[in-house]
Amino acid sequence: MRNRSPATIALPPFPRLPVSIAVSECLAGGNVRYDGGHRSDAWPAAALAGLVQCRPICPEVGIGMGVPRPPIQLVGDTAAPRARGVADAAVDVTAALQAYVASQTSLLDAVDGYVFKARSPSCGVHDVPVRGGDDGEQEATGRGIFAAAVMRDRPNLPVEEGERLFDAAVREHFLMRVLIHAHWRKGVAGDVTAARLIAFHSGCKYLVMAHSVNAYRRLGRLLADLSGDVPAIAARYFSCLMETLAQPATRGGHANALTHLAGHLKRRLPSVQRREIAESIERYRIGDAPLSVPMGLLVRRLRESDAGDAVGQYYLWAHMVAEGRE
Repeated sequence: MRNRSPATIALPPFPRLPVSIAVSECLAGGNVRYDGGHRSDAWPAAALAGLVQCRPICPEVGIGMGVPRPPIQLVGDTAAPRARGVADAAVDVTAALQAYVASQTSLLDAVDGYVFKARSPSCGVHDVPVRGGDDGEQEATGRGIFAAAVMRDRPNLPVEEGERLFDAAVREHFLMRVLIHAHWRKGVAGDVTAARLIAFHSGCKYLVMAHSVNAYRRLGRLLADLSGDVPAIAARYFSCLMETLAQPATRGGHANALTHLAGHLKRRLPSVQRREIAESIERYRIGDAPLSVPMGLLVRRLRESDAGDAVGQYYLWAHMVAEGRE
């Protein structure tokens, strides 16, 4: 799918696939774990083939811990845990793991997402065990030291854990954000102008609407006056956009966006075909059909009707690519 809308003519074509993402090296098949093994089975690499190009990183090896190595664990305060040796608590690599982010600046500047190894004391994003007390029992959960540092340094970068990507809905949501990040990075961020910013926002209309109507209005207000510092406004806009997209859209939100998109066909299709689209959207809304059913039908009718303003929407492009149908 390619941009046709006059509103998006200032932007280059959508990013060519695959797009680059950073990946925990053990997920990519590198024998870099503490026991000398890998965990290539801990994420759905086959489902992502052709869509992403992996750039592997292992922060523990990167800070010189070696392979194999004594394992580490998170201990102490869950709000600010330390990464210490399991067998030797005097070993503390917290500061080294946090500092390692700075050495990866060039790589992180060139990727549009990051897939981390789940439950890793360096790379886990969710539910990493945090030990405490004299008995060393798990007291709570936290976030891996390196992953937390990456997320603080790159708050707009889409991140996910490998195991969660086995869920098709989680995988599609992550890929959608990766694709939008790539389009921004390659099409807007390097040469920000008021025209490009407005064009990008126009292309995002239904994507943002699916996630939050209020956010769409808020983003529009950000762009209401572009007579000032456009790069600064663009930075605020993109942060707000990625924060909005980080929350999965509801069925109601998707149904609302699809219904508005279907409005482009009001004078282009006979009533029986418009009714078919409306019924497929309602079936999705109530849970009787996957999103691919109304979206696929709508894309087909929009293309047949040459509804350029709608066909160029990032909402359709990103979801179709993420579903492997584009």
